[in-house]
Amino acid sequence: MSNERAATLYVALADEIAAQMATGTLRAGDKLPSLRELRDKRGVSLSTVTEAFRLLEDRGLIEARPQSGFFVRHKLVEPPPTSRPSTEPAAVTVNRRLWDYLQLTRGKQHGFCYAVMAPECFPNSQLQKLMNEALRQSPTLLSEYGGTRGLEVLRRQVARHAMEWGGRLSADDVQITAGGIEALNLALRATTQPGDVVAVESPTYFGLLQLFESMGLKALEIPTDPEHGISLPALELATRDGGVAACVLMPNFSNPTGSLMSDTAKQQLVRLLAERQVPLIEDDIYGEFYQGRERPRPAKAFDETGNVLYVASYTKLVAPGMRVGWIAPGRYRSRVEILKYINTFSTPAITQATLARFLESGGYDHHMRRLRKLCNNQLARLNDGLDRYFPAGTRWTQPKGGYLCWVELPQGADSTALLRQSADEGISFAPGPLFSARHAYRNYLRLCAGEPWSDQVEARLRRLGELVHRQLDAASVRSNSDSHALFELG
Repeated sequence: MSNERAATLYVALADEIAAQMATGTLRAGDKLPSLRELRDKRGVSLSTVTEAFRLLEDRGLIEARPQSGFFVRHKLVEPPPTSRPSTEPAAVTVNRRLWDYLQLTRGKQHGFCYAVMAPECFPNSQLQKLMNEALRQSPTLLSEYGGTRGLEVLRRQVARHAMEWGGRLSADDVQITAGGIEALNLALRATTQPGDVVAVESPTYFGLLQLFESMGLKALEIPTDPEHGISLPALELATRDGGVAACVLMPNFSNPTGSLMSDTAKQQLVRLLAERQVPLIEDDIYGEFYQGRERPRPAKAFDETGNVLYVASYTKLVAPGMRVGWIAPGRYRSRVEILKYINTFSTPAITQATLARFLESGGYDHHMRRLRKLCNNQLARLNDGLDRYFPAGTRWTQPKGGYLCWVELPQGADSTALLRQSADEGISFAPGPLFSARHAYRNYLRLCAGEPWSDQVEARLRRLGELVHRQLDAASVRSNSDSHALFELG
């Protein structure tokens, strides 16, 4: 075959695949046939298919994933801008808004609403079997409180798994908690007093703001890039005068933006706060939801002084109903243990024993490989749907892990009013003002890609985009009407 004919074949094949993407036959996250499979189906040489895929890669349409094959690439969009919150601390008042949100979204746990995977994504039958085995071996698990620090067998497994991200922990360094929220609660109570100022990302998780309100803490929101995380220069300035009592951050796949700090930035962060003796409470609840081959290291991996209180949880990873989290409190270990004793005394032993068996058996590693692949596909579908159904000018994050997406709608949109409309049709999400102590981010919303993609999920996203279009059209009409009235008065 002549070189000219071979070139024509691979270009034609690449154009055909690209056309399937343009029409929606192939969508972001879809896996392409293997090189050999496509060779056999099309009756062309392997080199022709290889060159076609290279051309599609050069065009930015597909990407290779190690040991997985070729996939349709997410469309690259401009993310929302770096936030610009007030430089003054604010008293937190989110409970009223959060209660309204919970009332609107009650019974709509799936879809785009709460930051948790759908029930069918978890290893329910396997955990039930392991729980029965644990009870047969230790029949008194249900009739004993268990120790305050947690079962040693689980703490040992937690410390062993922490080695994978550079954690230098022993079982004694680990405190088991009733989920991630209790771990954050203990960390805040160990490092702050009512009236203290605590630095956070902006936007930040509304559950954290709820803790602030209950403890009488003030939030100092720090400018944050939705891709790369908190602004270290801004944090350096904010902590210069000693007015910040603690800092709570999510360096790996933050909620709601999905931002990921680089290792260099994490090292600088740990060093800065250690020098200024400002404890860092690190929430790494989404760190295990990484894409690619390597888990991002948490800031705790760079902690040399015990200044980092590291918080994690198996709630979102393995079983929300088990409510098992943990904290490695560093130099605050004795204080956290006392607070745990006062707070809940212990975490149910049966759930700890079940989880320890799951970790030890290798079931956890297998489950997480499957869960990460599922999240990656669902985020790709969400990205594709936002591009298809939402108005021009919409911007959103494309995180490298987790399953959350932070969406900036065009000016004139109101995500709280939008939720009131969409909830009537069974479509829910988290409106932007929940993620700020000052109720900012009016035209933002957080979408969760926690449910396996289906025609029903696609239809909900399409309808949500239609409601955004309708809201913006109505805002434009009002704006034109107001302008016309002002012109007549003039």
